[in-house]
Amino acid sequence: MTEKFIQNVLIASGLINILAVLTFSKLFTNPVIPETDPVVMSNFGLVMIMVWGLAYIAVSKNYKNVNWVLIVFAIEKLCYVIAWGLWFREHDLLSVYQKDIFAGIFYSIYGLNDFLFMIFFGLVFFKINKTTTPQICQTD
Repeated sequence: MTEKFIQNVLIASGLINILAVLTFSKLFTNPVIPETDPVVMSNFGLVMIMVWGLAYIAVSKNYKNVNWVLIVFAIEKLCYVIAWGLWFREHDLLSVYQKDIFAGIFYSIYGLNDFLFMIFFGLVFFKINKTTTPQICQTD
């Protein structure tokens, strides 16, 4: 993975978070997404997904200097993957599609999207930490 590729994927991950929320929530006018999962995907939760997207974009140019943030991103994505898996255990996706196709598509793909970016963030974290020496304690 080149530095430019990593930067571009960080930007893309942020834009996906932001644009997916805006699109599938129909600019926060779609009640089906928050009604379907009022804990994780409330309107506040959707705004927070967009904030995470801004964070991915914010570190895109200096991700090497904040490498531990990448593992935080991976853990955050893991939380959404787990939430998605638990949601599927207790809900019927077909009924969501019957209420709203945008919400159905959203619930079909968000966990897979988060899984892929979780892997990416983890790989970048380990790539950076493999090539740098950790500074645990500095002496003057």
